[in-house]
Amino acid sequence: MHIDADLHIHSRFSGGTSPKMTVQRLATEARRKGIQLLGTGDCLHPVWRQELSREGDMEDGVITVDETSFVLTTEVEDTTRVHHLLLFPAWQAVDSFTEQVAPAADTLDTAGRPHLAINGAAIADMAHDAGALIGPAHAFTPWTAMYAYHDSLRDCYDDARVDFLELGLSADSGYADTISELHELTFLSNSDSHSPYPIRLAREFNRLQVEALTWDEIRSALERRGGRRIVLNVGFPPSEGKYNRTACTSCYRQYDVDAARRHSWRCACGGRIKKGVRDRIAELATQDTPAHPEHRPPYLHLLPLAEIIGAALRFSPRSQTVQRRWRYLMEHFGSEIMVLIDADIDDIGQVASPAVTDAIQAFRSGAITIHPGGGGRYGELELPASGDDREQQRRLMEWN
Repeated sequence: MHIDADLHIHSRFSGGTSPKMTVQRLATEARRKGIQLLGTGDCLHPVWRQELSREGDMEDGVITVDETSFVLTTEVEDTTRVHHLLLFPAWQAVDSFTEQVAPAADTLDTAGRPHLAINGAAIADMAHDAGALIGPAHAFTPWTAMYAYHDSLRDCYDDARVDFLELGLSADSGYADTISELHELTFLSNSDSHSPYPIRLAREFNRLQVEALTWDEIRSALERRGGRRIVLNVGFPPSEGKYNRTACTSCYRQYDVDAARRHSWRCACGGRIKKGVRDRIAELATQDTPAHPEHRPPYLHLLPLAEIIGAALRFSPRSQTVQRRWRYLMEHFGSEIMVLIDADIDDIGQVASPAVTDAIQAFRSGAITIHPGGGGRYGELELPASGDDREQQRRLMEWN
């Protein structure tokens, strides 16, 4: 069987998150997106743990709430600000890990993503002692990522085992497989969502081939054992990510690396220039083109449906107009994945405006242009021009 899983999200107890990140809301929105399995995020936080335990019982390492399953996960920050993603088999494993790291943490009771005053190697050893899996979170981003502070896995983890690598929104397997030390690792594509909205939750996910939805099967898929494996990574085109290009973090002006160095990483506006994922990977690459190992699954580039609708209607993806259109499509087709990939375009045209239908078709045919993101701003979508612009705008408003 195949299950679609977003294994890295946060609760409302992490910084910068929506207060609407509740277990029930996440379960509901995951179903609408077409996702069967979510990481809980923040499972070390005592109040979030209470909510998870109250909403559903754990069986075989999985909590099920209204047909959405959850596996215990958390993200922690080490002493050098590198972030690590952990997956746990049971609450007992969470207790074991918490007990080990408690002397090095003073925010376990207050922060969903706690800071630990120990390095990545020590965290990995403690995770494995507890029976958990661990890997670098959003490994290439210029903030709080392994390759932002280290030039290799060994620099970060020493001799400790690394179970996977999370690509992050500004990279895909094509980028990462130019680095030979990563060829043996399983890649994860997760949303790192801070809100339950469709533009964020499951904007990246993984398709797992398993026999059942249990911890042992999930672990086997990540470790590629017994025929269990990840058969598809799904996520942004890298240029859509907000750290893909080297750019100013204040005005978002983009730079090539040589120009950034000449300016001492300071923009003309006075803001700080941050090196983009594309340029950082070019520094780390051991080959000019990706060499995908035999076990590497395809990577499907997907854009959030709300962004596509927003581009078609010329409204913010968060606007009520776009959200109303999105919900209407969910009522008819059941999930976002169905609308973006599987539903017949003529069927979509029966319930969506011509502009939205054309935009979905443009996405499917690869005709959407993405102006790359950088410096903390996401890439911008541009739909192909078609017909008289005033007539198109009239048609848009007739359907709003």
